[in-house]
Amino acid sequence: MRVPPVVLSVAGYDPSSGAGITADIKTAASLGCYCVTCITALTVQSTQGVFSVQTLAPKLIVRTLEALADDVEIAAVRLGMLGSGAVAAGVAGFLRSRRLPNVVLDPVIRSSSGAALLNEAGVEVLRMKLIPLCDVMTPNIDEAAALVGAEPIAGGASWALALPSLREIAASLHELGAKAVVITGGHLQSANDYLSYKVASGENHEEIILGERMESRSTHGTGCAFATALACRLALGDKLPQAVHAAKDYVRKGILSAWPLGKGIGPVNQFG
Repeated sequence: MRVPPVVLSVAGYDPSSGAGITADIKTAASLGCYCVTCITALTVQSTQGVFSVQTLAPKLIVRTLEALADDVEIAAVRLGMLGSGAVAAGVAGFLRSRRLPNVVLDPVIRSSSGAALLNEAGVEVLRMKLIPLCDVMTPNIDEAAALVGAEPIAGGASWALALPSLREIAASLHELGAKAVVITGGHLQSANDYLSYKVASGENHEEIILGERMESRSTHGTGCAFATALACRLALGDKLPQAVHAAKDYVRKGILSAWPLGKGIGPVNQFG
């Protein structure tokens, strides 16, 4: 019997199951992986937004991570919402000691509805401690700019105008220790993603992952779905560029096949 690759999701709990831990479980299952989880925060949210956040105790989170790593062979990790500097520091210490493969950092700073999901201390831990420990990070254009203190790129901007800024932001993230960066551009006019990564020689390679803008009210959890799908594809043996293309296609299909759930921004369909 073939045992599926185990992917560890470290993220918050979304009771609407559009994002976070429960969405990651669905994504992993749909891609032939097994998801083990560590909840970092409880939230009160629905398709209409995030109304309250309660971060869990860092010691409990680290104990959970240690117990899982002692029990199963983890093939990839998806880091999502961390909530606080103390939690982020605890997760960084765990990763530093365990050196797990295929660590994907999805730097969740704010929800799509605008709620703060990581405090300033947590953002600093991301910059200084977590980015160098990860194999690839998947910020959207706003998160990427915020992490390096750059001017935000206007939503709906043309790709030609955005590309020079994306290159500069990616270069700054590499200076912080990022081995590979995928800046997702779903809010840009062309909805392309920008991939920049270092090869064995130390040189940087870049690739533009072409996309198309889709008008949909079912886009809740697209960042989680992309990062977790990327972690799964890496766990399954894909090389990074191949995994990025597969993850982008996965999200596209999830949006196209989504059900019209809820009164707000509904979830993607992980089994689409």
